[in-house]
Amino acid sequence: MKKALRVYGAVQRLVRRLPKDSRPYYAKYVRENFVNYREVDANDAKALDELFNRSYNHSIWVLNKYSVDESAADKLKKICCG
Repeated sequence: MKKALRVYGAVQRLVRRLPKDSRPYYAKYVRENFVNYREVDANDAKALDELFNRSYNHSIWVLNKYSVDESAADKLKKICCG
């Protein structure tokens, strides 16, 4: 659960780097996705790792879409993949 909260916080911090007009949409999108997956079994390491990797990959996609430097997601990468 702690790791999920760290990922959530890191993704929300990345949302702050997006253009001002797109932030509300992505902040809501992030929250809704984390709420939708709260039922995942905390003991299922494979499912959790898959979700964390997906969080990282989607974050990179959005950062690239808005031409934000990918290095902004280094902390998220350490949490999710490292």
